[in-house]
Amino acid sequence: QPFADLINLLVNIYLYNFIKSLPYPAYLTSILSDGVIAGVGSILIFIPNIAFLFISISILEDVGYLSRVAYLLDRSLSKAGLSGKSIIPMILGFGCNVPAVMSTRVIEDDLSRKITALIIPLMSCSARLPIYILFAGIFFKEYMGAVVFGLYLLGVLTALVIAYLFRHIVFKGPTLPFIIELPPYLTPQIRNVGIKAWVRTKGFLYRAGTIILIGSLVIYFLSVTGPTGFLGPAALEESKILGESWIAYIGKFLEPIVAPLGWDWKAAVALISGFVAKEIVVSTLAVLYSGEAGLTANLLRSFTPVSAFAYMVFVLMYVPCIATIATIKTEFNLKTALIALIYEMILAYLMALSIVSLGGLIGLG
Repeated sequence: QPFADLINLLVNIYLYNFIKSLPYPAYLTSILSDGVIAGVGSILIFIPNIAFLFISISILEDVGYLSRVAYLLDRSLSKAGLSGKSIIPMILGFGCNVPAVMSTRVIEDDLSRKITALIIPLMSCSARLPIYILFAGIFFKEYMGAVVFGLYLLGVLTALVIAYLFRHIVFKGPTLPFIIELPPYLTPQIRNVGIKAWVRTKGFLYRAGTIILIGSLVIYFLSVTGPTGFLGPAALEESKILGESWIAYIGKFLEPIVAPLGWDWKAAVALISGFVAKEIVVSTLAVLYSGEAGLTANLLRSFTPVSAFAYMVFVLMYVPCIATIATIKTEFNLKTALIALIYEMILAYLMALSIVSLGGLIGLG
């Protein structure tokens, strides 16, 4: 938290206010502050969380424990139609779903490999973590750790249920025997752990400086322009003006779909941006919900604790980034990629709707 607070102070407060105070035209300072800093800066504060996640995974790899996890869990995972080796891609999925799907090559059983690839997107990749932290920090501050851990656990349990259904309904067939070599235990080398964690964290930073930056700017320009032309930076501060933007037209077209879940059109737009990269969801929310009151106050006004939790669950369940779907297509075929795309969208919507409905029944809506 101290590291995150420091980055937030330097980037989202000092740098943001410094750019705002520059003697340049208002539209230029708005692009730099509200477009670039508000978008990318909202992601940078989660670097410490991401780094510690990658450090932990790197230690597990260097110790040699992942192979033993596969051996220990083979009997349990076989009941869900998976191989013990499926646990390795699943754990790697907590870092990034793309290499996790590629790592399913270690599974000899073709059916188990395909099912593992289909459930890997239910593992909360590092790109989803900023979204969890954002909403949990605002709506469940006292229970933030438990809520985030609960989402990770929910993803794993749901993945096992889906794997069971796939194995017994969609992909029926015999299971190959489990064989794996157990390497000796080794003391993790600080240098090796540091290098692997840095390379993975650097990949996250690279996305922040490229695809997230581009995505943030696209959302910004769609927010300050509309059918009538340039609306100006005031669109980000006045909801009435923002309602005339292109981004509002896109969101309002989808609003009837997400309205039963307690979300507005801005929340729908953020989910759409998540198709490119899940990190962009936070930067999109930062741009659309900024305004004079600030991101936290506007999110508190637009979400309830129940609808916020449903939003986090939807982010957990719905389609991963385009890169993951493309990797599934490359590793398997178009049909498998489409199965992943369709079942996750249906699953995410039904799970979110169930949470909102249950919250309403018990008086928490």
